[in-house]
Amino acid sequence: MKTFSKKLGKSVLNTAFSLVVVTVLWVLALWVFDVSPYIGKNPLDVYNFLFTVERAVENQQLVLTALGQTLYDSSIGFTAGITIATLVAVLFALSKGIEQALMPIAMLLRSVPLIAMTPIIILIFGRGEVTVAVMGAIVVLFPALVNIVFGLRSVSPSMGDLVEVYGANKFKQLRTVAFPSSLPAFFAAVKISVPGAITGALLVEWLATGSGIGYGIVSAVGRAKANEVWAYVVVITVISIVLYNLVALLEDYVLERYGFTKSK
Repeated sequence: MKTFSKKLGKSVLNTAFSLVVVTVLWVLALWVFDVSPYIGKNPLDVYNFLFTVERAVENQQLVLTALGQTLYDSSIGFTAGITIATLVAVLFALSKGIEQALMPIAMLLRSVPLIAMTPIIILIFGRGEVTVAVMGAIVVLFPALVNIVFGLRSVSPSMGDLVEVYGANKFKQLRTVAFPSSLPAFFAAVKISVPGAITGALLVEWLATGSGIGYGIVSAVGRAKANEVWAYVVVITVISIVLYNLVALLEDYVLERYGFTKSK
C-alpha cells in the first residue's frame, strides 16, 4: 500500500509537471509569435470563459457535454483498435505466413490519410458508432500492432525451448511465456494508443458524426468564438495528459506484480 501511494504521488507530480510545461509553452508561443489577442487566448482567458463570466455555467456544460461524447468515442476506437491489434499480433506470432499476408494491409491503412478514406467509410457504415469504431481502430491499429508483435517475440530463445521441451504447443507457449514477456511492449502500445484514440475521435467527430469536441472546435471557429475553441483544446489536452499518466501508473503496478523492474 505504501509503495502504491508513493507511485500515485509520483504520477500526480508528473501530471502536474506536464501541465505546467504545456502552460508555459502555450504562453511563450503566443508571445514569440505575437498572436493577436482576438485569436490567441491565454490561460486566464480560458479560465474566465469557464469560471467567471456571466455564462460560465452554460460554458462549462457545453464543454463537458462535448468532452463526454469525445471520451465515449475515444473509448470505442481505443477498444476496437487495441483488441484487433492484439488478435492480429497473436496470429503473426503463430504464423509468419499470416504476417506476410496481412502486414501490407496494416501498412496500407497506416499510409493512406484517414481523411481520404472517410467518405468511403461513411458510405459503407453510416455516421454512427460503427464508423467511430472503424476510424478509431485505424488510427490505433498499426502502432499498437508493431509494439505488441515486438513484445510477443521478445521472449528469450532458451525460455521458448524450455517450454517446448515440456510439451507446450504454440498457444501454450504464448500464454505462459510470450504474453508475460510482452507486457512492457503492450503497455507501450497502450500509452501510444490513448492519445491516438483521442485524435481519431476528434477526427471522426469533425468528418462524420457532427458531435463532441472535434465538431465543437470546427463549429466554434466558424462562429468566431475563440474563447470556446481554446477551452475545448485546453480541456482535451488536460484529459490526454491525465489519461496517459494513469496508464503509466497502471503499467508500473502491473509490471511490478510480474517482476519487471523499470529504470529510474
